[in-house]
Amino acid sequence: MKPLIVLIAVFAISLLTLKLINGKFEFDLSARIGFSVMLLFTALGHFLFPEGMALMVPDFIPYKKEMVYFTALIEIAGAIGLHVSQIRPLTGWLLILFFIAILPSNIKASIDHLDYQTGNYNGSGLTYLWFRIPLQILFIIWVYVSSIKIS
Repeated sequence: MKPLIVLIAVFAISLLTLKLINGKFEFDLSARIGFSVMLLFTALGHFLFPEGMALMVPDFIPYKKEMVYFTALIEIAGAIGLHVSQIRPLTGWLLILFFIAILPSNIKASIDHLDYQTGNYNGSGLTYLWFRIPLQILFIIWVYVSSIKIS
């Protein structure tokens, strides 16, 4: 829920700020700014809660904690790449693949009732997927519309 709030809030603030500065609404740029800040916010979570997030990684993947840090770096690179016009479409496609690739971790966390922040198994469980899967779809559509479609 927190990433969605960050995404929407930063998008709205960016939209209004750019309207005041440039005299017009810049939806795509505001969407990329919001998404970049959201990616940086979620990457921060990887550094703050690596042990809990490592519990999300499916069992068949080795070096779980290293994978958590690696995915944080992917999110940081994606946040930057969305603002470099020459690589924006590629960044968008790679982020879409990334969101598809991390879905099994979110499913595992839900099945295990994992609370990644505390590293315990008192999380919301499968009901979380009713929010998380649509959220992943929203992220994919958001990236496509703001970063790939416009190219």
